[in-house]
Amino acid sequence: GVSADPACIAANSPSGEVKLGNSVQTTGNTNLQLGATINNASQFSLVSPPGGALIAEPVNVEGGLLGLMCPSDIPLVTAICDGLVGSPLNAVTATVEPAGEPSNFSRPAALQLGQPIVTLPVKVHLENPILGPNCYIGTNSNPIVLRPENTTQPALSAAVGDLDGTPNPTGRLVRITGLSTQGDDSFAVPGASGCGLLGVLNAAVNAQQGLPSPAGNNYLILNDATSSVIG
Repeated sequence: GVSADPACIAANSPSGEVKLGNSVQTTGNTNLQLGATINNASQFSLVSPPGGALIAEPVNVEGGLLGLMCPSDIPLVTAICDGLVGSPLNAVTATVEPAGEPSNFSRPAALQLGQPIVTLPVKVHLENPILGPNCYIGTNSNPIVLRPENTTQPALSAAVGDLDGTPNPTGRLVRITGLSTQGDDSFAVPGASGCGLLGVLNAAVNAQQGLPSPAGNNYLILNDATSSVIG
């Protein structure tokens, strides 16, 4: 347009590790897609696609429900724990989901070391028949707020193409990409909510996992992370 140019922002990591309170888990493929406009001051206004900007692969929680909330000094939970040994009901999957709109994207930070690239509010959906459909760590109103940054110097590359994506050294589209390890250890993690009927299992999950967990006690590592800006 006259006062703003369009851009596309994409980031992807095939694997990684996250620590939330007492629990350390591997992460699956994580993908972030955003539209944007850039004004004359090089400031980005972000636009999420329908359904949210972040898509993450579900992962199996190590130890399942037994590891998530057992042992417990709550009699009801102890009875559940006793019945889970060797049961298929023990399996739990965790999926990182959007909990709000991304903000504060910095193109210079995406291409250099040690500066927050974007602010991402997220929540972790814990899925298991006993936990029910609404068990989360973090909520839309009280999310986990990630601010990933490059923890290794990005290897930079560039490509030029036409508006339809065809490579063309004299084309109008330019893609700049950085490849690095990214991470964040500045975020706090709220307690679990919605776990079990009327939230009866929240306390057991929180006690076993050490939630809520203050900033400095948690971390995220994203391996082989690519950050691209096309505009």
